[in-house]
Amino acid sequence: WYQRRVRVKQMENIEKFLTACKGFGLKDGDLFQTADLYECQNMSQVLGTLYACSTVATSTHGYAGPCIGIKLAEQNVREFDQATIDAGKTILGGQTGWNKGDSQTGMSMGKTRKVCD
Repeated sequence: WYQRRVRVKQMENIEKFLTACKGFGLKDGDLFQTADLYECQNMSQVLGTLYACSTVATSTHGYAGPCIGIKLAEQNVREFDQATIDAGKTILGGQTGWNKGDSQTGMSMGKTRKVCD
């Protein structure tokens, strides 16, 4: 009887933690299921929830102490004068298709891929 009561209380505490996480700002996809922690089934999801808690605490709630989560990107507005914008229009980026006459003709790297219907 006592063991059953303790198990129910432990599961209630996990549910309270998950409810608090939602109120804290975590999304449903960041949360683990109660059984994941209680039965040690999906501990990677439990750790993901803890990482998400740390991320939300540092980025949204202003916590400045140690953290284990990622840092969310902040807005970085840049303002350029017209001369800089015009100078940038004359530069070809590396992904625009211009490669100074280089090509891959004649290159063979391993077997060819056969596509079957």
